[in-house]
Amino acid sequence: MDIYNLEYNTEREKLIIPEYGRHLQKMINHAVAIEDKEERNKVAKSIIAVMGNLQPHLRDVPEFQHKLWDQLFIMSDFKLDVDTPFPVLTKEKLQERPDPLEYPQNFPKYRFYGNNIKRMIDVANSWEEGDMKSALTLTIANHMKKCYLNWNKDTVEDGAIFNHLYELSDGKINLKGSSEDLTDSSNLLRSKKKKHSSNNSGSKKNYRSNNNRGKKRY
Repeated sequence: MDIYNLEYNTEREKLIIPEYGRHLQKMINHAVAIEDKEERNKVAKSIIAVMGNLQPHLRDVPEFQHKLWDQLFIMSDFKLDVDTPFPVLTKEKLQERPDPLEYPQNFPKYRFYGNNIKRMIDVANSWEEGDMKSALTLTIANHMKKCYLNWNKDTVEDGAIFNHLYELSDGKINLKGSSEDLTDSSNLLRSKKKKHSSNNSGSKKNYRSNNNRGKKRY
């Protein structure tokens, strides 16, 4: 062995996707250098087959083949000119910045209601006036009252809920002075306590069964 001609990884070409290894990178470099396009297409498909075998855990993932072709173009530094069953990934497309995410609406004054309440209110605002909208509005108000009690652990007047609903709906839902009565606070608190006690009893049963497990019985 000629120790003076050893090749170190630090002196080799940097791998674009190291997970596939250097041999696959050499195969892709060879495919890029092929002048005949028909032959280049055959080699590219063979490389895709090898890449698929190297990642068997992804075979059931949707659009797996699309991902492999994208990785092939990335590892070729976008120099590979072949026919592909998917849109060709370009460097500009890869470096394109994603659209900014829409953050959920936040109302610091009424955080205890949660963002889902505001989404429900927006849906109610989009509906036409009628029995369906009235039923949805009343359901939202009752849910707001339940959320308020989870936070306050006391009682709350229906008028306060109606005022909050009016504010959160930008004045489009007005139940102020309405004859509708929301669910009584005591009933909401009682159902909450009942649910809490049932969860605790279930956990105690599991604890007892776990303690008895493995003990000998005579």
